[in-house]
Amino acid sequence: MCLGIPGQVVEISDATRKLGMVDVSGIKREVNLACIVNEDHSLDDCVGDWVLLHVGFAMSRIDEKEAALTMKVLRELGEAQEEIESMRLSGQK
Repeated sequence: MCLGIPGQVVEISDATRKLGMVDVSGIKREVNLACIVNEDHSLDDCVGDWVLLHVGFAMSRIDEKEAALTMKVLRELGEAQEEIESMRLSGQK
């Protein structure tokens, strides 16, 4: 199943590679922001954005209300916990 999980961009970590840190329920992970950057929305404009994440990429921008509703539904389905745990484990060394 392809799962997009909401998170909020909290900082730009590598502007050259278009990478930023995204917070997903308190877990921060570096993701690629290239898919949400264009001439009208610069990399720096992404800080504070809510995005849908999939396999390390921010696939689209969403509003905060949509992010909260999506996370609620995912939690109800039990899938969010699996994705969050997977992110947590992949970030450990």
